[in-house]
Amino acid sequence: MESVRTQFAANLRQHRLAAGLSQEALADLCDLHRTEISLLERCKRSPRLETIVILSRGLKLTSPAVLLDDIV
Repeated sequence: MESVRTQFAANLRQHRLAAGLSQEALADLCDLHRTEISLLERCKRSPRLETIVILSRGLKLTSPAVLLDDIV
């Protein structure tokens, strides 16, 4: 079974690409640094709850829980 961080990273990348956004474009939308997106997608950093909410808004997802699909 994949780790929580690995699954979150895959979900984030999938939704970012589906939205047609680069890491930099998503970072700009979310007022985050591009390296933050990169670290999250490469499982080098665990996301804070606040970051999950910010990313879900930037990706225009209906719920932050979408980023947690297949985890919980």
